[in-house]
Amino acid sequence: MGDDWLSQRARAAEQAVPGGFDLSECVREPIHLLGGVQSYGTLLAVDAATGVIDTAAANTGLLLGVAAGDLVGGPVTRVVESDDWTEALEATSGDEAPSAALPVTAGAGSARGTFDLSVHRSGELLMLEFEPRDERQAFLFSGFYQGVRRALARLRSASTVTDGCRTAVKEIRTLTGFDRVVAYRFDGPDGPGEVVAEEVTEAWEPWLGLWFPATDIPPQARRLYQDNWIRVITDVDDPTVRLHPQVRQSTGQPLDLSGAALRTVSAFHLEYLRNIDVRSSMSVSVMREGRLWGLIACHGAAPKVLAPEVRSACELFGAAFSLQLAAIEERERADGFARSGARAGAVAELLDADVEASLLRNEEAFRGLTNADGVALARSGRVVTAGLPLPDRLASELSRRASLMTPGTVWATDRLPELLADADADADAENGPVAEPDGLAGLLMVSLGRSGEFLAWTRAERPMPREWAADPALPVRVGPLGERLTPRGSGAVFRSVMRGRSLPWTAQDQSAALEMWRMLTGLVLRHANELGRLNDELRMINVDLDSFAHAAAHDLKEPLRGISNAATFTLEDAADDLDATSVRRLDTMQRLAGRMDELLNSLLHYARLGRGGVQHVDVALDDVVDAALEVAGPRLADENVTVVREATLGRVRADPDRLYEILVNLLVNAAKYAADRPDRTVEIAVAAVPTQDGAGSEQAVLVRDNGIGIPAGRQSEVFDLFRRLHGPAEYGGGTGVGLAVVKRIVERHGGRLWLESEPGQGTAFYFTLGDPGTEASGRA
Repeated sequence: MGDDWLSQRARAAEQAVPGGFDLSECVREPIHLLGGVQSYGTLLAVDAATGVIDTAAANTGLLLGVAAGDLVGGPVTRVVESDDWTEALEATSGDEAPSAALPVTAGAGSARGTFDLSVHRSGELLMLEFEPRDERQAFLFSGFYQGVRRALARLRSASTVTDGCRTAVKEIRTLTGFDRVVAYRFDGPDGPGEVVAEEVTEAWEPWLGLWFPATDIPPQARRLYQDNWIRVITDVDDPTVRLHPQVRQSTGQPLDLSGAALRTVSAFHLEYLRNIDVRSSMSVSVMREGRLWGLIACHGAAPKVLAPEVRSACELFGAAFSLQLAAIEERERADGFARSGARAGAVAELLDADVEASLLRNEEAFRGLTNADGVALARSGRVVTAGLPLPDRLASELSRRASLMTPGTVWATDRLPELLADADADADAENGPVAEPDGLAGLLMVSLGRSGEFLAWTRAERPMPREWAADPALPVRVGPLGERLTPRGSGAVFRSVMRGRSLPWTAQDQSAALEMWRMLTGLVLRHANELGRLNDELRMINVDLDSFAHAAAHDLKEPLRGISNAATFTLEDAADDLDATSVRRLDTMQRLAGRMDELLNSLLHYARLGRGGVQHVDVALDDVVDAALEVAGPRLADENVTVVREATLGRVRADPDRLYEILVNLLVNAAKYAADRPDRTVEIAVAAVPTQDGAGSEQAVLVRDNGIGIPAGRQSEVFDLFRRLHGPAEYGGGTGVGLAVVKRIVERHGGRLWLESEPGQGTAFYFTLGDPGTEASGRA
């Protein structure tokens, strides 16, 4: 792109906006009240309660077959089917009032056709946006869906913010086909932005690493980006379609188009895009903790219409990218805790009863903990500093801030002079302004108490070079036709040095500060009390969950019984009037209702195990085995399984009823999965096994069979609730609850349950009952 091109673009841009350029007008422009939509679609604003059209775009005659003036004041069903209007109302109902997208046939006369209808609520109005659907290029969702899934999978594998940004721009460009896609990160909520990742065609100039002035995206645009995840401009030369009427009678204002995908675009922004040779664009918001972190910005050299499905996919990708950034940050914070704990502990060991003096003696270790240039401790009305000095007025300001913070709260900034300037604006005449920090630009502080005590680390100013896509001091320039936004070309790179900043504080730095606070305030002792409180809360939560499961299963049985009875009565009373298919379906309904009843009974039983207590009494294991064989024996006999047991199994301390359940479930399980062999056996014994810590041995009850066995990779699954490794009707069927019940009973006793198995060779189940003092006689 040469000078001639730049000149032509500059003149064209200047001619596009009549009159002089006033940057303050750009900042104040109500971009949600521009009174128009992009012409590739049309819009109706309808009173949701009455169905009467309040406002219509002027091109409804072209796209829907009825002029806007004829539509306003009339029923929306003149151009929209009644069923589609009802579906639009239902799809956007509720407190959250979500937006929705529907394929519809709409319009009147020869203009009647197929549209993608986007619907959202704006106060009492339902906003209907119609985009003609090109059936010749029907959206192949199945293939596109797979591409989106792969894109999301690659995004989840990103381990750093940079990796995530690179993945995001690459995948968004693949999904949309734009010529340039960049990840653009803001430097603070009102600051400039930096291009941190880019995918661009070879014909275009790269922007990676360039900074753009904050004025490029004014505050009202940032607010809309926070409310709407995606913004699409199909063609910068699109003739805006005005709304009828231009001003609503009820408000005296233009229609609020904040949530409209078709909303027209500010003339300032269109000029900006023309100046960078862009015909179409899309922006996807990237959010962090409810604030705008940045944008994924897309540019095209030609007009581009994106189907609603593609926009929805990009919006979903933006949300996933935002979540991935949060996950990366949490992971970095967790890693920081892990790495900083040991370092903080080593530094804390250098402290003695005289904290201030020991800090001065070991200042290098304290500063090294966070790679700081200075450290300060405010305690008992005194401020001790080492390394970079801390002015008295600044120390007083920090003490004031610390007194307003919850003890243990970490506060950090890498731009202290900016914050002090704000404090100076609020300073009273008596105290005067906070002193200039004299080269100090970064501060990491943790509050030690409500009295204003704090521990802080400081960093000196580190001048940072930046390359700007335009001179940040001159967002507008004087051209042949007056002041205009400047075009950006390959020569428009301005280099500057940022002052008043320090190296940023990392999550590890902040974690180290928090660890030092914990050790300085004796948090270890208080942590034990807090842990006890949390355990009590967890115990109550578990009780509530058990009660919920019991109540839910019990309450579900009544409607289930009604379903089963209804199917039974229908078969009995009208069997002669039903065809074979209906009879088969009713039989299936009965069978599934029975299956559901079994599952609910199992859930009820499982829930009761959590509600009742466990008694530990001395019980003869032989007596419990005999009782269990009265129930499981016939099943074992049916499968020709022989029970082998020791002459005397001894005594254990356990709840006899619960122990009986354990043995019944294990014996029935052995009968179910007996192998096809002549010597089918199940052995019951008491064995000596290593303790959990490996320091000794303990007695465990053993139930071993020589059945079909369990593959090594699936052995842990057999203890999951409602989990069977085989089909519902295979090996005698069942609900998959038995071994889950066994596990829960053993855990309620404080014991352990595990298995050893090999396919084709059988399975050995071991369980202990949580009493190390138990002695059981018999062969080990």
